[in-house]
Amino acid sequence: MNNFAFPSLTSLSHALDAGSTTSVQLTQQALARANSGEGPQVYTQVFDEQALAAAAAADALRQAGVRRSAVDGLPISVKDLFDIKGRPTRAGSVILNDAPAALDNARVVQRLINAGAIIIGTTNMTEFAYSGLGVNPHYGTPRNPWERTIGEGRIPGGSSSGAAVSVTDAMAVAAIGSDTGGSVRIPSALCGLTGFKPTARRIPKEGILPLSSTLDSIGPLAASVECCAILDALMTGEHYTPIAPKPLESLRLLFPSNAVLDGADDHVAASYAHALSLLSAAGVSIVEQAVPPFDQLPDINAQGGFIAAEAWAWHRQLIADKADAYDPRVVSRMLRGKQISAADYIDLLHRREEWIQQLQTQLADFDAMIMPTVPVIAPTIAELRDEEVYHKTNLLLLRNPTFINFLDGCALSLPCHAPGTAPVGVSIAAAGGQDRTVLAIAKAVETLLQR
Repeated sequence: MNNFAFPSLTSLSHALDAGSTTSVQLTQQALARANSGEGPQVYTQVFDEQALAAAAAADALRQAGVRRSAVDGLPISVKDLFDIKGRPTRAGSVILNDAPAALDNARVVQRLINAGAIIIGTTNMTEFAYSGLGVNPHYGTPRNPWERTIGEGRIPGGSSSGAAVSVTDAMAVAAIGSDTGGSVRIPSALCGLTGFKPTARRIPKEGILPLSSTLDSIGPLAASVECCAILDALMTGEHYTPIAPKPLESLRLLFPSNAVLDGADDHVAASYAHALSLLSAAGVSIVEQAVPPFDQLPDINAQGGFIAAEAWAWHRQLIADKADAYDPRVVSRMLRGKQISAADYIDLLHRREEWIQQLQTQLADFDAMIMPTVPVIAPTIAELRDEEVYHKTNLLLLRNPTFINFLDGCALSLPCHAPGTAPVGVSIAAAGGQDRTVLAIAKAVETLLQR
């Protein structure tokens, strides 16, 4: 059901093993694209010499019979909030232009390097990851591959905007992003990719510039469920074992009847309904049921929630010194955190505990939840210049994914649109710690949707 055909990590790894290509060739191709066309808006830094040297080393090791992992020799991009030793970490902003270069690689970056991944560069993003749209006034907005030639094009989704487009435009074979309220899943859905948000605690965050230490999680954007599972295992430090798809006829999925389709456009609603019909025909039990916690969350987060409070705590001195240099749409949201007291924050912690318990109790009767990743297709870049439209659209795109971050859960977004139509994502989600279950269900759903 996808518009675009992306090579998988496994297929490229097999091509390297067979000698039909080399890591240097793949890296040269990725770098050529990263340095031309859409590349300057996709990458904030491109590591030409470093990447080619790593690729040559990968080829030499493979010729000697050493294959470090399934990503050995493959070009990977990382979001511009991961530390790269000797390079500045800008997080899509100009605020940190004078900050010193990183002394070490972020822990997950080092794990990827140890596995033989070729780090192509750091990808553009919403400034400091504070929006689900992917618009960036400092470095430009990477354009969605769908209807790119119409006007100024469409947004890619954010905040991992460059991450998604680096994969769709073959500037990397997979990308590593962050997800605080949907920032891996939103661009994956809008660009026709597969994106996985793991349980946050599973992947270390050392060396990653935070947005919200409570909600931040790290995940991959790639061609398939298997690709995401491979990268997830590498980043967690776990041994990768292939994902066996769950038998569809054994599945019982919760379809929330409230909130998740509010404001949905006709194309998303139709694509999602068709996906559900295919699953039902394959024997999946889909139970439509109201999820009361979803209706409670806007009130719980009325003051800005963890993101506003924790972003303000991290940025308050920078804002005092350089407020005018921030994207106004970002700093205005950070400033909301200034009004959140210690008592408000403690209340928020308690309300979250109660909310999670309530939702987990309801989920106990199901294998997972299913919902549209986001309720609309990618809007145009031009229409988001209107302030009211920008903020309304941002809230709409973040709404469904945010439920899972607040749950401390895990979720994977899969393409579910018909070929030749705008990308749409369907999300498989569960409570925290159910990552392998989500991947196994998503693998089965993916196989069905691709028939």
